[in-house]
Amino acid sequence: MKEELIQQSYKIAKERYAAIGVDTDKAIAELEKTQISLHCWQTDDVVGFERNDALSGGIQTTGNYPGRARNIDEVRKDIEFVKTLLAGNHRLNLHEIYGDFGGQFVDRDQVEVKHFQSWMDWAKENNMKLDFNSTSFSHPKSGELTLSNPDPAIREFWIEHTKRCRRIADAMGKAQGDPCIMNIWVHDGSKDLTVQRKKYREILVDSLDKIMEENLPDMKACFEAKLFGIGLESYTVGSHDFYTAYCATRKQMYTLDTGHYEQTENVSDFVSTLLMYVPELMLHVSRPVRWDSDHVTIMNDQTLDLFKELVRADGLHRAHIGLDYFDASINRIGAYIVGTRATQKCVLQALLEPLAKLREYENNGQNFERLALLEEAKSLPFGAVFDYFNLKNNVPVGEDFIPAIQEYEKNVTSKR
Repeated sequence: MKEELIQQSYKIAKERYAAIGVDTDKAIAELEKTQISLHCWQTDDVVGFERNDALSGGIQTTGNYPGRARNIDEVRKDIEFVKTLLAGNHRLNLHEIYGDFGGQFVDRDQVEVKHFQSWMDWAKENNMKLDFNSTSFSHPKSGELTLSNPDPAIREFWIEHTKRCRRIADAMGKAQGDPCIMNIWVHDGSKDLTVQRKKYREILVDSLDKIMEENLPDMKACFEAKLFGIGLESYTVGSHDFYTAYCATRKQMYTLDTGHYEQTENVSDFVSTLLMYVPELMLHVSRPVRWDSDHVTIMNDQTLDLFKELVRADGLHRAHIGLDYFDASINRIGAYIVGTRATQKCVLQALLEPLAKLREYENNGQNFERLALLEEAKSLPFGAVFDYFNLKNNVPVGEDFIPAIQEYEKNVTSKR
């Protein structure tokens, strides 16, 4: 009965959208092709397999919900289960600290491709492509400065680490026949006032240029800015203006993290300008509450605006989408599903906008008509289209994923 109701509701929604020039079948097909890079660190609160230490270095995880993944097998088991509840074929985003180190300590300037070979084999078996991140935090040599450190020994340590991470990403991209997107973010900054801002930024530029010297055709690097970090509130070396200039002049991919801006800013405002000067965007989709708290993504105005602007600017195919939150206060699998589905909902809403008509109104100076149609589009039967999208892809519709996660918690995560 429920399936029949979903089919009927979709038929009505399809006709309603067609009346304003929107093809819902085409929007669903586009959403099915839109991959989201699932962040491995939601499974274990960004602990990884290097030292089994809590997160540090300008960021932190809060909460202590039972069932955290404790090893590589549990992380993989959780990801495999998450896949069964999501429509579409998604990617997995790994941090360097999640390498398969075989129980041995491998320092970050010694990491090699072999430490991720089992991940590449697993990804192939599970039809998932991999993305990657260098890891500059939670290490004795992290301190306040890594790639911008005036101490040559510390700086060279992190340059070598990031170079090796690029080679690992390149090996991943070659193995999967699709470029691996590697994000570079360092927490570098100062807790209190500094009088040599330019000095540290000059060092960071030099470090990044050295890291990027090697030609690695099967990976793409992207660079993530931040407003500030916990304990590093007064000065951030890799600020938004720094990386905007760096990516524009070096023609590199820019990472927009939705948690890394002032609360009064809307990240969507940066999309159209960045697309004029950088080749591609990487999106780290999160939800800031009182700034960069990395709450689970929901379908709110900020996330909707981000994807609507991407579609309006014809930029969806120049953007890579990844999740970047870590909520340890609720069921971690539930956090995955809520955040991924919310992101998909926002992408679908953007694809369902009557863009052709809206552009026509705008080109004709019909501003009342443009505003009226934007408002009316908000109450169109989007939910029926999203339900059908999930039904079509044989995954739970509506809230039906909740019992499945409860059962997994009962049988798997509660026993950890």
